[in-house]
Amino acid sequence: MFCGILTDGSHARMKQTLQLKLSQHLTLTPQLQQSIRLLQLSTVELNAEVERMLQENPLLEKADTEEEAPVAPFDVAGATPAAPVETRAESNEERDRAAHPEREAAYDNAERPDFEDYSSGDGDWGGGTGGSDQDDDGFYPQQVATSTLRDHLLSQLAVMSVPARDRFLVGALIDALDDDGYLTSSLEEIAELFREDSHLEPEELTIALKYLQSFEPAGVGARDAAECLALQLKGLPESTPWRPEALVVVKGHLALLAARDFAKLKRLLHADDAGVRAVRALIMRLNPRPGSSFAKAEANYVIPDVVVRKMRGQWVASLNEAAMPKLRLNRIYADILTRNREASNQQLAAHLQEAKWLIRNVQQRFETILRVAQAIVERQRRFFEHGEVAMRPMVLREIADMLGLHESTISRVTTQKYMLTPRGTYELKYFFGSHVATDTGGACSATAIRALIKQLIAAENAKTPLTDSRIADLLGDQGIVVARRTIAKYREALQIPPINLRKAL
Repeated sequence: MFCGILTDGSHARMKQTLQLKLSQHLTLTPQLQQSIRLLQLSTVELNAEVERMLQENPLLEKADTEEEAPVAPFDVAGATPAAPVETRAESNEERDRAAHPEREAAYDNAERPDFEDYSSGDGDWGGGTGGSDQDDDGFYPQQVATSTLRDHLLSQLAVMSVPARDRFLVGALIDALDDDGYLTSSLEEIAELFREDSHLEPEELTIALKYLQSFEPAGVGARDAAECLALQLKGLPESTPWRPEALVVVKGHLALLAARDFAKLKRLLHADDAGVRAVRALIMRLNPRPGSSFAKAEANYVIPDVVVRKMRGQWVASLNEAAMPKLRLNRIYADILTRNREASNQQLAAHLQEAKWLIRNVQQRFETILRVAQAIVERQRRFFEHGEVAMRPMVLREIADMLGLHESTISRVTTQKYMLTPRGTYELKYFFGSHVATDTGGACSATAIRALIKQLIAAENAKTPLTDSRIADLLGDQGIVVARRTIAKYREALQIPPINLRKAL
């Protein structure tokens, strides 16, 4: 059979037609898109977004600070609520006095520096405005430690009596140190950084390194952990007990100490259990990171979105007023739009609509967070009463079905949102987790199992620590069926070392 296509000439003719097709698809309005985006933002990100909108939209403004009420303190003993966002200008000293009235006398009797020498003279302070004495009455400067490891070492180098060339080389080595005080580059690599006409000899850098390693803190300028600990041990008095044995260990047998192979250490040191224990205690007193004390640690503060309290025997969740931005419409511009509804005011009208959307979406965001938080509190009531061991297994779908929301909405609400409780501050997602079957046909949450593992290991005998198999057997005696590899996984998640690293003499 032959099948073909009839063509007119050498090309087939294509007919163009118009067709109507009906279909349904979901379109997100700008208001809904903004609502979803605000819902998944953290409190810090939300405040940044609100500040941006306040700068761009003239019809949006913050409410008066007097209308904002801070979170009331806990009535539960031992609770420590997080510090709310400041809503008025208040100095650190005023807050300290309010929180600790017993320190009032200490403030009054404290010696304060005299600024008379700075208020007069040729120095240019504050742009030369020459403020009055009353302006300085409430100003008490706070001393802040701004010294870095480099500054600390350079200050010691400045008072040393060494040749100028050696001083320059020691300064170059100081610049090559990392934050922990280690010299991560070899002397050969550092020597290559100098120009050929400097005629640098390798012995010169070695001498400069000896100068550097004599500085404080002890151990600075080391090239590895063994050299760092050895420098600190050499700086101790020779009469220090077990100092020679500790030097032997740090110079060549740190791996045995890390693996807690005490049997080999006893043979190497010709010591008994008490001697090895003393050597280990001496080494543990040393600092393997001598430069860490000069590092600037930045604290990350968390503003809780929800506060949980026990009221009349019931656990109740409430919004943290300090985390909620107070917004309102600008009355002046709103009145102008009300009186003049002309086409020239379309831009202001658009700003008005955006401001209304933002206020409404921010309010809806916190209402949704409160609903989800209260549902979590109701499902995890035993956790607030007894702690982690009473945590029940729970998934996002349970809360979604309970509130009539989509599972993705619950996921957005519980991410980077925090709950302040008498037991601490937790992310809402913390209360969700997988489960393990029990002998009775029930389920135990992974959080509760991790808490039980922590309790068992905390109560174990350090000389005969529990193996993962033994922990699994002990949980099995309580009706919780957990495999040994699951115990190992949970133990590693808790950053608990294995049995050989937990064993003590």
